[in-house]
Amino acid sequence: MANKDASFGLRPARMMNGSAFMNQQNRYRIASGDSTAIFQGDLVEALTAGVIASMAAGDGGFVLGVFNGCRYTDPTTGKETFSNSYPGSIAASDIEAFIIDSPDVVYEIQADDTFPVADLFGNFDIVDQSPVGDTSSGISRMELDVTTGATTATLPLKAIDISQDPENSDVASANTNVMVVINNHLLSAGTTGLA
Repeated sequence: MANKDASFGLRPARMMNGSAFMNQQNRYRIASGDSTAIFQGDLVEALTAGVIASMAAGDGGFVLGVFNGCRYTDPTTGKETFSNSYPGSIAASDIEAFIIDSPDVVYEIQADDTFPVADLFGNFDIVDQSPVGDTSSGISRMELDVTTGATTATLPLKAIDISQDPENSDVASANTNVMVVINNHLLSAGTTGLA
């Protein structure tokens, strides 16, 4: 059966040791006025200014984790605002991002093409779908870029399994959901993937 084409970024599924993911996350900062939107499920990186930012395809830097929402004081209304996404260009000094930053989280992500079992344990980059996220739900549209599969240690994702989701586990059709870990994690070290 053909897979459903409905990307959602990186969605936490479980911990690497098999235990349940219990929504562990930590608070980080977004710079006031940062113009780039960040959606729930997007990869983020730490910057030398003590803030985080969205990570783009081809970045090659260390991944801090996955964006899981934010809070800030709305500069227009003066009210505290919680959101699944950071819309960009918010002028506030108290923007807090909630980041799933454990290197031991296993995520589910949709591949942008067919993903055969033979590609498991390889390293992959992301692809930013256009538009990058859903502005009404705040959910990412980021996908795993199948064409980037390699042994390169600086690639952000390592594929470890095919999803058991019956609507997206077909390895013979596009949009296979894949289970991944963050390979090039800031709080651990990237490793060479299997060829």
